[in-house]
Order: sequence, then C-alpha cells, then structure tokens
Amino acid sequence: MAELIDTNILVYRVDGRFPKKQAIATALLRKGIEQGSVRLAHQTVVEFVAAVTRALPGGSILSRNDAFREAEEFLHQFEILYPNENILRLAMRGCAAYGMNWFDANMWAYAEFYGLSQLVTEDLEHDRLYGSVRVANPFL
Repeated sequence: MAELIDTNILVYRVDGRFPKKQAIATALLRKGIEQGSVRLAHQTVVEFVAAVTRALPGGSILSRNDAFREAEEFLHQFEILYPNENILRLAMRGCAAYGMNWFDANMWAYAEFYGLSQLVTEDLEHDRLYGSVRVANPFL
C-alpha cells in the first residue's frame, strides 16, 4: 500500500533533538524505500528545505547545502507527486469541509487525488478518515 509522507517525518529523520522520533522516522522511510511504498508531495520537499534551514537557537538543523543534498536524495529515492488544478480545488474543499489549515489540506488533497489511502503525519488526528484518506501518526 502506497502512502503519502508529510514534511514532519522528513524533518525528524535529520533532527537529532528528538532521538526517538528520529529513529521512528528513519525506520519508516527505510521500510518505504525497500517496499517502494512511500510517496512525497512536491510541497513536502519544498517545506523540508525551508524547515531544516530555518534559523533556530544554536543554528539550523541542516546547512543549505546539506538540505539541498537531502532534497536531491528524496528525488531519487521516492516517487514525487506534483500539484495541479484539481489538487488545489480539493485542498480548498478540504479546508472548508474538515477545517484543515491550508498546508494540511494540500497534503490531504495530494493523497486523495493520487488515490493514496494513508497520510503519515503528526499534524492531523490519528486514525481519522478524511474522504478516502486515513491519517496515521507513527509517533503515538
């Protein structure tokens, strides 16, 4: 079963501040590579670079060069899903119907449009069904 992975999973994989979540995210992505079951939205790769290069006390999680290298690896390791007009329309409906914020609605819309039954994220309610997409929070 193919599943859509949200940005937070990718960030935790490289963020040493949360070792338990880092281990879970790493195992999840490795399994996805082995099984060919992980999909990433274009939005996820863009958000990843922004999140890991953001200035934090003590410095960013990754340097720009390391973030770009990781993003390049994602492009090789995972199938990347790209946006279109239908995804944007679904996202608007997701905001209205489910009260999602814009970014979460876009992630859901990618999964719904591409027929993925699961969205892996910590940002939405675990095990809730939004349309035909079930949310799975791997950190619970």
